[in-house]
Amino acid sequence: MTEIYDTAEKWEQIIQYYLNELKHYTLEQLQYKPHPDQWSLGQMYNHLIQISLNMQFPAINQCLSNEAECEEEKTEAGVRVFQNGSFPPIKIKLSDRLVPDFTPAQPESKEELVSGLKKVLEQANEKIDRISSTPHTGKVAHPRFGALNVQEWFQLGEMHFRHHLRQKKELDQILGLS
Repeated sequence: MTEIYDTAEKWEQIIQYYLNELKHYTLEQLQYKPHPDQWSLGQMYNHLIQISLNMQFPAINQCLSNEAECEEEKTEAGVRVFQNGSFPPIKIKLSDRLVPDFTPAQPESKEELVSGLKKVLEQANEKIDRISSTPHTGKVAHPRFGALNVQEWFQLGEMHFRHHLRQKKELDQILGLS
């Protein structure tokens, strides 16, 4: 079960990175949208927070309960993600149809984002011991990757944060910060 603790350490590192990076932005920079169809940095941060709190952690909780009774298998995309240990290095466009309320709101303050990231880290840390001591038999379906067990949902969260580093880098370049 050291794998789950390795994943937990990666969660800690990536969230600390995002927290440290917030220090470099003004609220105006966080809210700047380079194009009407693009997210701002703040929206990207809110997306990461919302998906963790409203999708990944509830799925983890369901896997940890006796309620996870998914008969599906992983999709081809899901198999590839876990084989590679990361999302593909491409932009993934999901719709509100697959994930309701997918487009995140602009942040009202940097403190809102700091608080959200700290809440994600706190919830991730709260789950480690339960995940490590739970058999990985129950599965919950992900809209794109298919049926995932508790450990996979936990890994997926950290991979999701890493995936958005490319988007962050692009937005930093547009803002002249890199």
